[in-house]
Amino acid sequence: MSRHALLLALCAGVAQAATPVDAGRALAFATGKGNCLACHVIAGGRQMGNVGPPLADLRSRFPARRELFRRIWDASAYNPATLMPPYGRHGILSAREIELIMDFLYTR
Repeated sequence: MSRHALLLALCAGVAQAATPVDAGRALAFATGKGNCLACHVIAGGRQMGNVGPPLADLRSRFPARRELFRRIWDASAYNPATLMPPYGRHGILSAREIELIMDFLYTR
């Protein structure tokens, strides 16, 4: 599935047509959703930022998926001065979308 088709599928609410990793990649790279590339370096991304740490080797850095989930849900719970938006707490990403992004990031 092309990137464009996957984004259209996500917008239409039919992300289940893609693999979880593909859906997570689309969400992580989408400027209207995760937009992780605005601040992080991620293998395979373009025009990446350097405000946050590189998102590589996350499976080793966060072997307990719940810990990474909580950081994406609300990074300010770990660092009150963070620039990272509280994606889950503010409803930018649903719990399912965060899980899909994590599926993708765990492949990097």
